[in-house]
Amino acid sequence: MRTTLLEMTQSILSDLDSEQVNSINDSVEAMQIASVIQDTYFNLVSARVIPELKQLLNITSLSDNTRPTHLRYPTDCKEIETLFYNVSEVVGGVEYREIYYITPHEFLRRSPSSVGSNALVVTDVDSTTKLVIANDRSPTYYTSFDDEHIVMDAYKASVDTVLQEAKTRAYGTVYPSFTISDSFEPDLDKTLLPYLLAEAKSACFSLFKSGSDPKIEQSARRLKSYVQNDQYRTKQENKRPKYGR
Repeated sequence: MRTTLLEMTQSILSDLDSEQVNSINDSVEAMQIASVIQDTYFNLVSARVIPELKQLLNITSLSDNTRPTHLRYPTDCKEIETLFYNVSEVVGGVEYREIYYITPHEFLRRSPSSVGSNALVVTDVDSTTKLVIANDRSPTYYTSFDDEHIVMDAYKASVDTVLQEAKTRAYGTVYPSFTISDSFEPDLDKTLLPYLLAEAKSACFSLFKSGSDPKIEQSARRLKSYVQNDQYRTKQENKRPKYGR
C-alpha cells in the first residue's frame, strides 16, 4: 500500500512539532510542506533511474505526407531505451524489427547523396535543411536533430504513406505527475518512499526550523546508500564500467 501526500505531510508536521491537520488545505504550513515534498520528489526522480517510471510506449506519428518518416517523442517521455517498428507487409501481421539509434552526424553521412527513383527529399521540422529518405524499404535506424522529433531513414511507400504510430513499440522512461491533494500517492515503491520522506523532512527542518536534525540527516544518508542497489523487484546484474576492451 502506498503512502498518501496527506500522510507524509502529517508525519513531517509531527516531527516539526507543528499543529496537525486533517487536510493539506487546513493550514499554510501544511501546503508549504506538501510543496517541499513535491520538489523533493522531482529532485529524486530526475537524478535516478526509477523502475516504476519505465514502461512500453508508442511513438507519435506526425501523419505528414511531406515528412513520412518523422515522428515525435510522447510529451511525457524522458528517455527511450529501445525502439521497434512493425515491418510486416501483411494486413494485421506482426513482425517487429529493432530500429537502432545513430547520431545526427552518422545519419547525415549514411543518407543518400542524391535522389533516385527509390528516394525522396523532405524538409526537417525545425529548419529548411533537406533530407533524403528511402521510400522502398522499411526503416532500420533513426536519429533526432532537436530531441523533440524522431527521424527514421526509410519507409515503404507501397505499404504505408507515412510511418504509423500503431506500428511503433518502444521501451523507456516517462516523467511522472504530481498533484497537491490529500489522496495523491507518489509513484514510488516501498523502497524509495522512506527515502523521499527522509529527504523531505530534512529539507523542511532546514527551511522552517533554520537547521537540520542530525538523526533525520543520518537516516537520509543511510537510505540513499541503500536504495542505490535495491530499486528493482527483479534481481539485476551488477553494473560494471566498460573500458572498451
